[in-house]
Amino acid sequence: MPAITADTLTLPRLPELPETATDWRGVTKVVKAQKFLEGEGFQVRRPFPGVDLSDADPFLLLDQMGAVEYGPGEAKGAPWHPHRGFETVTYMIDGAMQHTDSIGGGGLITDGSTQWMTAGAGILHNEMPPPELIAKGGLFHGVQLWVNLPRSMKMTQPRYQDIEARDARLLSSDDGGALVRVIAGELDGHKGPGSTYTPITYLHATLSAGARLAMPWPEDFTAMVYVLSGRGTVGAERRPLDEGHLAVFGRGEALTMQAADTQPGNSPSWEILVLGGKPINEPVARYGPFVMNTRQEILDAFDDYQAGRLGTIPAIHRTSSDEELT
Repeated sequence: MPAITADTLTLPRLPELPETATDWRGVTKVVKAQKFLEGEGFQVRRPFPGVDLSDADPFLLLDQMGAVEYGPGEAKGAPWHPHRGFETVTYMIDGAMQHTDSIGGGGLITDGSTQWMTAGAGILHNEMPPPELIAKGGLFHGVQLWVNLPRSMKMTQPRYQDIEARDARLLSSDDGGALVRVIAGELDGHKGPGSTYTPITYLHATLSAGARLAMPWPEDFTAMVYVLSGRGTVGAERRPLDEGHLAVFGRGEALTMQAADTQPGNSPSWEILVLGGKPINEPVARYGPFVMNTRQEILDAFDDYQAGRLGTIPAIHRTSSDEELT
């Protein structure tokens, strides 16, 4: 799992938070990710939706794609499809994915980089494995996060952010045993590169066996930890959390987690996502690729899509199978 690596001893360190002097957040629930097929038939593990949306607010969906070792000709993607009313954040850990959209954004997303697409008023895009991965096969592992937009921003102009691996803000735990990559938001005054409409913090942390990671966390943010691989415990109560499981935290001012002293053979470290944000607290109407506030707005989105008002596939990317989308 290369993503972004660094010598933790040379990085800025998070502050030491004494166990007895901090209002630690407790764990309110743990859920196991369910498996689904997406796009052309690739498998994802999805921990939410699966918890109440109020627990995940302002997030809507989290999909772990892989880790999988594709053979030649096996790699699959998600052909052209529409979105409206939210943002998709695709973080590639291993391998590569090619993104193209109807406003001219896109590019090759590779190890440790992030593609941030604000669908807003509407956009068409696709996410496909590059020709080299299709031809030769290889390791593929990524995560897609859907971030909701408040009512006032649902119809904002679409935009695209290309966040290179080198752009992520790198930090270390107080003892140097954990590497923290800040993809978006802020952690202890250290800002990540992602520009967000909705206040969030999105981290990828690698903890060595036995290492502890503690961090201050905004009181008005939700908080969750999802395990990509390995095992550990979360919360002051040391709730076990293994690969493919998501922990939801209650209220408090700080988060604590610790990698198990021994890790499974396929994961020398505990790889986790730490994420949360300021709840939007608005009604959510969702159907397929659209997330709005009311059922009528969903119907309007379908009408606009069918009328071509969400954009068109650029001619250079169009194939015969895409004609029905234009």
